[in-house]
Amino acid sequence: MSTQIRRLDELNEPIIRRKALSARNEGSMMTVIDAGEYGLLVTDEPEAHGGSGEGPSPLQTVVGALCGCEAVTFSRTAAELGFAYRGIEFEAEYTIDIRGRMGHPEVRPHFQTVRVQALVDSDEPEQRLAAVVAETERRCPVFNLLRDAGVRLDMHWVRAPRDTARDPGAAR
Repeated sequence: MSTQIRRLDELNEPIIRRKALSARNEGSMMTVIDAGEYGLLVTDEPEAHGGSGEGPSPLQTVVGALCGCEAVTFSRTAAELGFAYRGIEFEAEYTIDIRGRMGHPEVRPHFQTVRVQALVDSDEPEQRLAAVVAETERRCPVFNLLRDAGVRLDMHWVRAPRDTARDPGAAR
């Protein structure tokens, strides 16, 4: 065993974090995902698409993972940069050309576009928000996974401080 003090730029070896889960599908559209200590998740398709409607579609969970990952990465980045905020509200949507999932060789089977609106409750200036967003998007694994897959990502970050005079419940 050894202890060393190093500068960040001296780190040559990757720091790998391993996470695991298991998933089970019983020959239907529904899959139960066991995330261990974090419980069970269910993905499914709506009844109109042949599923039982027991949970969000796998594609919805990917978009939800994008929002969650952006939130976690934003939180860490904001803390590092001393950016004060009270929360983020996300709304997201996606488009997909289902011909790709049906086997059409000319059409990719994943998202065409993903659009996210993130309302950041903060009194910080927009320039500071822009700096946190740029670093968040540089670091966010799910954002980069989708971007690297060629998905058109339309991210709309909006500085939206709550008016506590009109909304007393907004004060935290």
